[in-house]
Amino acid sequence: MTRTDARPQFQSDPSEPSRVRLEGDWTLATALKVAERLREVPEGVTELDATGIARIDSAGVLQLLRFASRRKLAPEALLFREDHQALVSTIEDVADDRPPRKRDYGFLAALSRLGERVSENGHEIVALLSFTGENLVKLARMVKEPRRFRAIATVSHMEQVGLDAVPLVILLSYMVGAVIAFLGSTVLRDFGAEIFVVELVSIAFLREFAVLMTAIVLAGRTASAFTAQIGAMKSREEIDAIRTLGLDPVDLLVIPRLVALLVMLPLLTFISMMAGLAGGVTVGAFDLDIPPQMYLARMHDTMEVRHFLVGLSKAPVFALVIGLIGCLQGLQVTGTAQSVGERTTSSVVQTISLVIILDALAALWFMHMGW
Repeated sequence: MTRTDARPQFQSDPSEPSRVRLEGDWTLATALKVAERLREVPEGVTELDATGIARIDSAGVLQLLRFASRRKLAPEALLFREDHQALVSTIEDVADDRPPRKRDYGFLAALSRLGERVSENGHEIVALLSFTGENLVKLARMVKEPRRFRAIATVSHMEQVGLDAVPLVILLSYMVGAVIAFLGSTVLRDFGAEIFVVELVSIAFLREFAVLMTAIVLAGRTASAFTAQIGAMKSREEIDAIRTLGLDPVDLLVIPRLVALLVMLPLLTFISMMAGLAGGVTVGAFDLDIPPQMYLARMHDTMEVRHFLVGLSKAPVFALVIGLIGCLQGLQVTGTAQSVGERTTSSVVQTISLVIILDALAALWFMHMGW
C-alpha cells in the first residue's frame, strides 16, 4: 500500500447518502488526519462502513466510537472487519468517564472564537502572498524561457474566461449604464442640468463601474470554476499524479489560467465600458431628448483619456486577484466533495471582497493624486 493510499479518508455513494465507507490507516500515527476526516462527515450519515480500513489500532477505534457517541449512532451503525472485532470489543468495554463538554457562550469564549478567526484569516493572507510570489517568479521565468508557455491550454482558458463571458458583461453593463443615466437625470432635471448626465455616466463607467462589474462577474463565474476544476483534480489525486510525473502543477494548471485572465479581463473591461456608455446614450435619446450625435459630441469634448486609463489600469491587478485566489483555493481542497464546495464558496467571497477593497483604495489614491 502506498503512502497516498494509507491516508485516512472516506468515500460516499450518492445512491446511499446516509452511508460512508472508511479507507486507509486509522491509527495513532494518523490521529490528526482521522479527526479531520471525521469532522468532514456530513450530518445525515447514519452508518459507517469500516470494513475498508487497512490498519486500525486502539486510537482509531476509540475515535470512531466517540464519533458515533457524539452523533448518537446505534452500535450496529459501525461495521468492522472480522479481524478487527476483538480489538473493537476490548475498547468498547472501556468506559468513557469524561464529563460532557460544555460550550462556553460567555465573553471570553466569543473573544476566543474571534481570535481563531483572525488567526485563520492571517494564515490565508500569508498563503495568498506566498502563492502570489511563487507565481510571479514563474511568470518571469516563463518570459525568459518561452518553451514553458502552454499556448493551447492558455487559448482554451481565454475562450472560457473571455469569449463565453462577453454576452453577460454586455447585458449587465448596458443595463447598469442605463440605470445610472436614468437616476442621474431624475436628480439633475430639477436643476435643468440634464446634459451633465453625459459626464456622470462617462466618468462612472470609464473609471469605476466597467472594471468593477467585469471583475465581479469573473469572480463569481471564473474564480469559482477554477476552484472547482482544480479542487476536483485534487480530490481525485490527479495533482499528486502530476507531481509524480515530475511536472509542476503551478506551471501546468495555474499559469495558463493567470495569463488568460491577464489578457481577457482588460478586453472585457473595454467591452463593458462601451456597453455602459451605450446604455447612457439610449436613455439620453429616449428620456432626455439628447440626440446620440450631441451626446457623443459632448462626451468627446468633456472626457479626458486619463479616465479611461485609470479604469483600464486596474484590470491586470483584478485579474491576478481572481486567478490567484481561485487557483489557491482549489489547491487547498482536502479531498472530499464538501471541501470542494466550501473552497468554492470561499473563493468567490474572498475574490469579490478583495476586488472591492482594492478598487476603493485605488479610487482614493487616484483622487488624491489628481488623476
